[in-house]
Amino acid sequence: MTPSEIAARLPDYAQDLRRNFEQVLAEAGSPGLDRRQIAAVALASGIAARYTGLSRALDAFAADVLDERERCGVRAAAGTMGMTNIYYRFTHLVSNREYAEMRFGLRTSVLQSPGIDRVSFELAALAVSAINGCGICVDAHERGLREHGMPIEGIQSAVRIAAVVHAVAVILEQCVDAGQDPHAGAGLQ
Repeated sequence: MTPSEIAARLPDYAQDLRRNFEQVLAEAGSPGLDRRQIAAVALASGIAARYTGLSRALDAFAADVLDERERCGVRAAAGTMGMTNIYYRFTHLVSNREYAEMRFGLRTSVLQSPGIDRVSFELAALAVSAINGCGICVDAHERGLREHGMPIEGIQSAVRIAAVVHAVAVILEQCVDAGQDPHAGAGLQ
């Protein structure tokens, strides 16, 4: 399913999202990122947004430029960040600072060899961390991207993709759950 087909499923009240979705998934609408990076961020964001139909569609979108190993690397980024975001957000939010000093103690070996280039992995990790609201992880991945030479426009583009993909997932899920999606039987469930 193409971004245009996904966008067409959005109701009229979400016309801004419809336009934004198509825009941020194109190189012209995401300055500082190439097609492969856009696909990686979109797929990771779709997974983090937790709407299966959208994540499947974004996996197909990503398959045009990322091979299966690379898409598995993106999935690994989304899964690992799903775990670490919860943990580090807790250490940040809890008033007892002792937790922040404690050893993390959970495996994250995928970070050493994720199956996708380091910058794309970091972009995916940043997008998922932004969706999950983990300030510590957002800061760490933004800093890592800058150290790898990623321009600020590219970092902003990754977060813009995450924001739009998440919003699209929210609207699509609401429409399907409310029975308002005339295309619900056509593959975005």
